[in-house]
This record gives sequence, C-alpha cells and structure tokens, in this order.
Amino acid sequence: MNVRLRRRLLLIVTFSSFVLAAAPAHAQLNGSHSLGDFGVQSGSQPQPGFYAALFYLRYDTDTIKGRDGDIVRPAPNSPGSIGLTAAAPILWYVSKATLLGANYGAMIVLPWANGALEAPAFTVGQNVDTSFSDVLIRPVDLGWHSKGADVTAGFQFYAPTGTYERGGSDNVGRGMWTYEPFLGSTVYFDEKRTVSLATTAFWEFHGNKKDTDTKVGQLLTLEGGVGKSYLGGGLVVGAAYYAQWKLTEDQLAQFVLPGGGALGLQIPNKHRVYAFGPDVTLPVASKAKLFSLVNIRYLWETGARVKTQGQTLAITATFPIPSVKLQ
Repeated sequence: MNVRLRRRLLLIVTFSSFVLAAAPAHAQLNGSHSLGDFGVQSGSQPQPGFYAALFYLRYDTDTIKGRDGDIVRPAPNSPGSIGLTAAAPILWYVSKATLLGANYGAMIVLPWANGALEAPAFTVGQNVDTSFSDVLIRPVDLGWHSKGADVTAGFQFYAPTGTYERGGSDNVGRGMWTYEPFLGSTVYFDEKRTVSLATTAFWEFHGNKKDTDTKVGQLLTLEGGVGKSYLGGGLVVGAAYYAQWKLTEDQLAQFVLPGGGALGLQIPNKHRVYAFGPDVTLPVASKAKLFSLVNIRYLWETGARVKTQGQTLAITATFPIPSVKLQ
C-alpha cells in the first residue's frame, strides 16, 4: 500500500470533555483540554478529504492526590468517587490547498457530557444528566508530510456553550473561553513508516469564568505514543501517554474588603498528572473498501499532584467520506 493511502488511514480526533479535580484547601481549577484524546501518531494530519467521527470518553477515579503525592480525604474511610462520561460527533476536513507548504484543514467537535459525583465525606451525591457541552472549533490545522516525519500545527478554541452557573450542581461546561495553540510531530524509524514515535504539545490560555474574575492558570499538555502499524497502516498497536502541568496559578474572583478595595486570591501548588496505557487501532473493511477505523485507548494515571488520579477509556470510530478504496 502506498504512502498516500497509508496517511489517509491515519485519522486523529479530539474533543472537549470534563475531568473534575477537587481537594479541600488544595483545590485546582481544570482547563478545557480533554486528557487522552490523542495517542499514537498524534503529530500527523490525515490525507486531504472529509472525515466524520464519534468519540467516547469515560473517566473514573476515587483518589485525590495532595501537593506531596499523599492521598487526600476529608474524612477517614470516605474516599468518594467520580465518574464522568462524554461523547462527541466530530467533523474534520483537510484540503488539498496548502499554506506555508502544509495542507490546510479545519475541525469542529460537538460534545455531550454527563457526570456522577459521589462523595460521602462531603455529604454530596449528585448525578448530572447528559447535555450539550462546550464546542471545540479548530479553524487552523496545518499538516506537513515528509518521508521520515510528519508535523502538525494550528490553533483551536473552546466556546462556553455548555451549561455553567457559578456554584451550580449540574454544570457540564467550563463557563469560559479557552484558546489553545498546538504543535506536534510523528517520527518514523523505517522506510515503510511502520514504526513511529509521536508527541503533540497543547498550550491553554483562558478567559475569566462566567460572571466572575476567576481565571484558570495556563496549562501545558503533552500527548502522544509509540506504535507499530500493520496491514498497510490499517492496524496499529502501541502505547499512548499524556502529561499535563499547570504553568501559572489559578486566579480566584476578587473579594471586597471592609473599608473598600478588593483582594484577588491565587491557588498555589500547581497541579500535574501523567498517564500511560495501550493504544490499538482496528480497521473495519471489506476486500475493496475501508469503511472505518476504530481506536481504543486505556490509560492509567500516575504521579498526580493536587489533582485526581484515575483511569481514562477513549474509543473513537472514524469514517472517511467517501470510503477509501483498497484496490
């Protein structure tokens, strides 16, 4: 199978989901980027064409880590648990037109999310119904391709279209605008481009949360993996990872002081988390056509600080339109 068809088989998707992190006296505000949405060959853009996809993500945890890596519990033997689910249809177009020598593309992600929070130690038990969340729009998606490597770069933003009210118990949105440039690369170690190592960096900047002066600190997220492809690139087996660090402190809303003036508080001890796990892509095809690629990724978090530490399951079904001819 030629390199062009191999690259067309490479279908990468992303979306906005919601991972809750909270600990008494050590609370951290999360950004908009969903952890685990990219994996093996994250630094590659598919061949020109139109793609539709459906992304599913499940995040579960019963562990909150403090600033020193200790498990934080507000009361003994009452760890509580968090389960969050999101699904998102995705539309992605890559043009034959080029900009700065790269193929130009664009993407929109329309996520729906729900959550279930059980925290006996906080005397809280709240289920959040599935509802529309914050839209992700990628107006600039550039992809360069060479024999030994692919490079991708661009800009995306998250619009606060999901439900969010200060202190609300049914929020599925972040209540803020998020702006996120990204840069990534996939390097291939053999002439047939079957062995790869990839990393993509995302840098988040945030506006104020709705009706407040609260602002989430800047975040750096790395996602990627190492993989080996078979069947001309249709089957990919490997290991994925993600890592996230908060680069600047959260800024809380200002409080009015007696006698006038205001005080803005910052949350110290910026959070971090790492995750690793298997990543497999399977083709759905006949002898003549490829109809879809299904990616399954499961990652275990480790090394968390001032954040939850749990497990992420991500499943993506991607459909090239029209189907790819194999002969």
